[in-house]
Amino acid sequence: MEVEPRFLDPHAEVAQHTNRLPHWQQDEATYFVTFRLADSVPTELLKRWEQEREAWMRWNPEPWSPKQEREYRERFSMRMEHWLDAGHGECLLRQPPLALIVGNALQHFDGVRYNQHAWVVMPNHVHALFSARGETKLPVIVKSWKGFTAWEINRHFDRTTPLWQKDYRDRIVRNARHFLNCARYIRNNPLEASLKTAEYLHYESQAVRTLLEAEG
Repeated sequence: MEVEPRFLDPHAEVAQHTNRLPHWQQDEATYFVTFRLADSVPTELLKRWEQEREAWMRWNPEPWSPKQEREYRERFSMRMEHWLDAGHGECLLRQPPLALIVGNALQHFDGVRYNQHAWVVMPNHVHALFSARGETKLPVIVKSWKGFTAWEINRHFDRTTPLWQKDYRDRIVRNARHFLNCARYIRNNPLEASLKTAEYLHYESQAVRTLLEAEG
């Protein structure tokens, strides 16, 4: 039985912590998360982008207006997404057995720690749309995915180098429209990147599939 996603509650407490990127959390919230392979963006380029983003955020502290959110997405999120979709780096996850390791990890605690709504494993990054369950925190969920898959994939190649970027990007889903936009983005991402069927792995729940098909 699928569970209805819970969206951002503007009246409830929002916990915030910062690694390289800021992360906002609410109990049992629905999140859109992106994490990428360590070699997908050159270090110097990433450093320059982060400096630009930090300067912008000093002038635009959260919470943002819809206009500020659009500007942030256009200036920073979309730039990163276009770069990733161009297929930079080794793109290990283009190999179906390795993509399957990630896909199995994403599904492993579905219905226990979280409810998965949709995800896609791209050649050098992953998008996931899910709702946390109970007291399970967002960092715990993402750490378990990245930690297990790094161990499995590095074991496959007999190496110990970092597989994933240390941090990840996340947004609390605001409402039903935002939820549908995230699910649609996940579905369309392989098409936008001109990938063949064997070059990615995609999942969406029956509820998400029904909603997207109803939208046309």
